[in-house]
Amino acid sequence: MSNVPAGVTAASGFRAAGVTAGLKASGKQDVAVVVNDGPLKNAAAVFTSNRVAAAPVHWSRRVVGDGRADAVVLNSGGANACTGPQGFQNTHSTAEKLAELLGVSAADVLVCSTGLIGEQLPMDKLLPGVADAVRQLAADGGAAAAHAIMTTDTVPKQAVRSGHNKSDHSENGQAWTVGGMAKGAGMLAPALATMLVVITTDAALESETLDRALREACRLSFDRADSDGCMSTNDTVILMSSGASGVTPGEAEFQSALTALCQDLARQLIGDAEGASHDIAIRTHNAASEEEAVLVSKAVARSNLFKAAIFGQDPNWGRVLSAVGTLPESQVAFDPDQLDVRMNGVQICRNGGIGDPRELVDLSAREVHVEIDLKAGQAEATVWTNDLTHDYVHENSAYSS
Repeated sequence: MSNVPAGVTAASGFRAAGVTAGLKASGKQDVAVVVNDGPLKNAAAVFTSNRVAAAPVHWSRRVVGDGRADAVVLNSGGANACTGPQGFQNTHSTAEKLAELLGVSAADVLVCSTGLIGEQLPMDKLLPGVADAVRQLAADGGAAAAHAIMTTDTVPKQAVRSGHNKSDHSENGQAWTVGGMAKGAGMLAPALATMLVVITTDAALESETLDRALREACRLSFDRADSDGCMSTNDTVILMSSGASGVTPGEAEFQSALTALCQDLARQLIGDAEGASHDIAIRTHNAASEEEAVLVSKAVARSNLFKAAIFGQDPNWGRVLSAVGTLPESQVAFDPDQLDVRMNGVQICRNGGIGDPRELVDLSAREVHVEIDLKAGQAEATVWTNDLTHDYVHENSAYSS
């Protein structure tokens, strides 16, 4: 078993903690704190594009505007969304509490919340929980923090990637690290971000570089994880740099590691989607542009008919074509009579019509691969989704009761 710190504390210069404050009826951990000990305090973040945004999103947008963040405090057990002026004041009070305990400015403290929309947070429990988390901050606290941000998640999500300085001739050659944690099992249909994600790195990078890298990484990862077509009010992805390694990697090298880490976390989110029994990769290729390929894959990913068919292990390619056909010609170029569809390697649709026998398709495994050939260009994109199950309906029908 490796003793290397997990997730957000894998990179040097960070401490974290996860504690039980009593926000959840289950008595499980529900408050997390991640602190950047520097020497750099650079940060970038992206947020939900949902116009009904939670109070912590409004607060954190302001905080990260100057490219600096000293810490982030997160709670599960309540979204603090649609809670009016009192909800925003509660976010402000949470940031002030952590800032006071750390000796920093509240204007440099990011806040994230997740849980039920439309209820005020119990501040008499949350603020003591923040104090408890500060007392428990540790360089190996990443795993506890990842547990504390879970809602309907069944497992915590963490990932780590390392970079190597080519001029470093030490025994292991490791020069810098990027690590992260994520939560999310439903309402996964993001734009720029998905659910709550905190990423840390000890690479020495300016906030402008972090911002560019994060947006590109999200574009190729979280933006292409579409579980149920429902966008959260609280989606936030944060990237913080401590610079503790003293190494400034090339931007392309850092971009590659960050994108791989985000894709890893995005796959974990899909893999733990509420009630899911299949993880589905929808690859659209030979499109006129990457954007058009994404549109096609997302159209299929958001088809409840298609998702229900996969749950039933029914390779119903007609539902794929009907979803693709909803896209207007002004958005996506294709000839309906030229479309091909493969499921798990079997070409069940050829030139918009009947292909190989659908009985040849085996959908019993957890992972399903759907390929759509538009025959309109050379671009491609893959979107990950999951099937629509009885358990998903049951879980979301009883979420607030």
